[in-house]
Amino acid sequence: MRSIGEMARDGGLSVSALRFYDRAGVLVPAWVDPVSGYRWYEPEQLEEARLLARLRRAGMPLADIRLVLAGWAGADTDLVRGLLDAHLRRLELGLSDARSEFSTLRALLDHRENPMTSLRTAAARLSVPAPELAAALDAVRFAASTDAELPMLGGILFDIEGEELHVVATDRFRMAVAQARTTEHGGPRTQVVVPLPLADAMRALLTGEEAVQLAVDDDRVTLETGNRQTAGQSLGHEFPDYRRLVHLPAGRRAHVDTATFRQALETGPVRASETREQDGEPYDLSVFRVTENGSVIVCDDGDDDQNNVAVNREFLLHALTAGARDELILELGAPTAPLAIRRPDDEGAFSLLMPVRLES
Repeated sequence: MRSIGEMARDGGLSVSALRFYDRAGVLVPAWVDPVSGYRWYEPEQLEEARLLARLRRAGMPLADIRLVLAGWAGADTDLVRGLLDAHLRRLELGLSDARSEFSTLRALLDHRENPMTSLRTAAARLSVPAPELAAALDAVRFAASTDAELPMLGGILFDIEGEELHVVATDRFRMAVAQARTTEHGGPRTQVVVPLPLADAMRALLTGEEAVQLAVDDDRVTLETGNRQTAGQSLGHEFPDYRRLVHLPAGRRAHVDTATFRQALETGPVRASETREQDGEPYDLSVFRVTENGSVIVCDDGDDDQNNVAVNREFLLHALTAGARDELILELGAPTAPLAIRRPDDEGAFSLLMPVRLES
């Protein structure tokens, strides 16, 4: 018999996904140790696991997968073939519709009469307290994208306006915003996207208490502190208008002790996500809700309260670390609205996490 780890390795499914499919009754282990709860699988279940992995990669709904697995080994394959053909037709129809809509959108982009005006200016120079810029970069770095297909998100936005510098990062599934005070900037609003390697090099120089000098000259960004300097080319892409994304309806707020909440997440129950948009594989979800008295409960598997919110557990733990406070504020709207993680003493620094729809 195969252990759950061996089945995950050989079957192409993660351990968390196998646990999910067990709970969903799709791929149930042949034997579960009554003492340890450890799952064991018969050798013939390896083929089922590989089949299941293929069907999920193809995006087949879980309800159809159950029927395919049930009919796969039978002599009459008409049902299985019918389910495969029906799903392929759905995919082809959806792709055709998507191509049509995308073609229209590209045409609209090509014929826009008033193209977006870049906020990048020829030159901008300002002074920023080193500790504030360091804290701002630490607060947003975790949310930057590493997706090569979206290079415009592979950096940190420096948005300079008046006496404030906002730094912003997002990978679509999460966003982080922080700010620092500036002086000596008397020009118009300026935006520049600093690539991650340059942002990390800047952070490495921010070890003192003195102010540092930040300069933007066309596409070149320079940070000077004392007799040290780092510089490089900015990303030649427009960054999304983050201000439109952070104006959310007011939600319920809960103050949490960061260490206690972290422990509850790390030791509490998790669910395996069926959403395959983040790195193409299921991942651990934490599900929680805010009670009437303002406390936060990490929910068990069987808890299906309509007010539950599910998020990528790893992303939430990163956001708690980036919050860098003993106490943080969770702000929750509807279960489909982004979750905000805010600092009690600085609401200009916060993170947003996109929730994950729970499979019924």
